[in-house]
Amino acid sequence: MEGVEHKTLSLNGISMHVAEMGHGPIILFLHGFPQCWYSWRHQMTFFARHGYRALAPDLRGYADTTGVPPSDPAKFTTLHVVGDIVALIDAVAPPNDQKVLLVGHDWGAMVAWALCLYRPDKVKALVNMSVAFTRRNPSRKPLEMLRAVYGDDYYICRFQKMSITTSKYNLTGFTAALNYYRALDINWELTAAWTGAQVKVPVKFIVGDVDLTYNAPGSKEYIHKGGFKRDVPLLKEVVVMEGVGHFINEEKPDEVNTHIHSFFNQFSSAHCSAL
Repeated sequence: MEGVEHKTLSLNGISMHVAEMGHGPIILFLHGFPQCWYSWRHQMTFFARHGYRALAPDLRGYADTTGVPPSDPAKFTTLHVVGDIVALIDAVAPPNDQKVLLVGHDWGAMVAWALCLYRPDKVKALVNMSVAFTRRNPSRKPLEMLRAVYGDDYYICRFQKMSITTSKYNLTGFTAALNYYRALDINWELTAAWTGAQVKVPVKFIVGDVDLTYNAPGSKEYIHKGGFKRDVPLLKEVVVMEGVGHFINEEKPDEVNTHIHSFFNQFSSAHCSAL
């Protein structure tokens, strides 16, 4: 892709591939499953033109980021992945401004929620897509709850044993990416200290109205009837885009770019330098 600079950074014990475009305040884009940095190509091009430095890593275990044995799901907890992202921010952000603007989708959204929960000092503002915040249930593990609601054939339950490959993953395989799902119960065990904790950074949430995550049992009620705002008190706006599915930033890139840009303009002067 023209104009993208690719680099590999050694941080937190792994080799992380990062794609970068533009100059200015940092926007960090976190991809979901089963994707890589390239899913953010439309956003990177747009924000580089508008005076931002757009960075999109391949997350731990994905595509060209290496250094973690895929045989061990315990190496893919949110604590590990957030550790990678904090190390990345430390490496790329200027010493006098160690906070970034953050965008997440799917698993990247889950990592973004976790980053804001564990290290809010690293985030100026967050735009998350498709996956709303999930409050930790202290009495029930995630997989137990998913099996009770959806049954053993639910994709996350099936991912506990499956292994699959595609073209970008011919060398690395897909096992590492599946380990994010396999570590769900490990995350639950390790995050007891954050039970009841709130996400306290400014947030805009965007979801498609035909996204299965939005139509899951209890999701709309949580998002619109006070639960989401209780857990994310600085939630500024919820946008439900009509006729849009799960891969929202690729299905409607222009609209998504406008939504992100209008929100981040409140926290950055980059738009002034781009005029």
